[in-house]
Amino acid sequence: MHTYLVTGGAGFIGSNFIHYMFKKYGDDIRIINVDALTYAGNLENLKSVEDKKGYTFIRADITDKSAIERIFTDNPDIDRVVHFAAESHVDRSIRTPEVFVQTNVLGTTVMLNCAKAAWELEDGSFKEGCRFLHVSTDEVYGSLPDDDSAFFYETTPYDPHSPYSASKASSDMIVKAYMDTYKFPANITNCSNNYGPYQFPEKLIPLMINNALNGKKLPVYGDGMNVRDWLYVEDHCKAIDMVINKGRLFETYNVGGHNEMHNIDIVRIIIESIHDMLADNDERKAHVNDELITYVEDRKGHDRRYAIAPDKIRSELGWEPETMFREGIRKTIQWYFDNTEWMKNVTSGDYQKYYESMYSV
Repeated sequence: MHTYLVTGGAGFIGSNFIHYMFKKYGDDIRIINVDALTYAGNLENLKSVEDKKGYTFIRADITDKSAIERIFTDNPDIDRVVHFAAESHVDRSIRTPEVFVQTNVLGTTVMLNCAKAAWELEDGSFKEGCRFLHVSTDEVYGSLPDDDSAFFYETTPYDPHSPYSASKASSDMIVKAYMDTYKFPANITNCSNNYGPYQFPEKLIPLMINNALNGKKLPVYGDGMNVRDWLYVEDHCKAIDMVINKGRLFETYNVGGHNEMHNIDIVRIIIESIHDMLADNDERKAHVNDELITYVEDRKGHDRRYAIAPDKIRSELGWEPETMFREGIRKTIQWYFDNTEWMKNVTSGDYQKYYESMYSV
């Protein structure tokens, strides 16, 4: 039985990963979820697993060395670390870059040091079977030209352009240094943009869904022609599971969705899908149209195009994205239709009361 320490497990991708792993492995695994519960961490994402015998939640900040050390000491069976915890919103990084350096660079270093101390043997080797997976982003590679033949590969030089991507690039380099210096048993994944259930509505897709359903303007940066490669979050979770259990140690794996689309096309597909999915007697239907689109001043340092080539993970591990965008976006919109209370709590801030109601003494 593997024991997974998942950092940032109350966030978007982390919570989806925990759901996926319990769905796949059931009682054959144990998961310790460590999350600081900042604005994007939401324990409501994990209501359905909070009473499982194999699940434990610990509120802690990954920059708090003593707290992380105590978790490893109290749980000596931890043999997997899946490190999601990070500040991840580019706009916020432009306003407060120091927060991103603190969490993404220092926090990753603390996690590496604590795992190393827990797993290292007297001869400098590591306990057999222990694995650390650092979950990163394609944004570390910078921007691609508008050329359908250009892609990010694992060998692409890093060229980050925002404080967020620079902090993630720095954390990647720290992980690489531990692998090279100590032969620390780790992997890195660099993934394209994710979408799906439980995503905080500051990101493009949930923001557009929520605004459209409420008849609000849909703000689109610049000319809307920036290109992103979109991956349904469950497909990403499958890739993470494969890498941490079957990937070659010390390797980086790029995870991409083969779903390149212009931002403006994403918005229009969301409008079209919502309109088709709303009942004819739903008053909102008449207001969900292209007239909601509003072009706003472009983001500073806005990268033009990202596109991942997932050739390596496909050839070595047999992973491929299974969910094409139109299917995934309908599943995502349906989830938001079915979970209006979740969105209401998130946008009002009431979700932050959930921790106190569940864990107050």
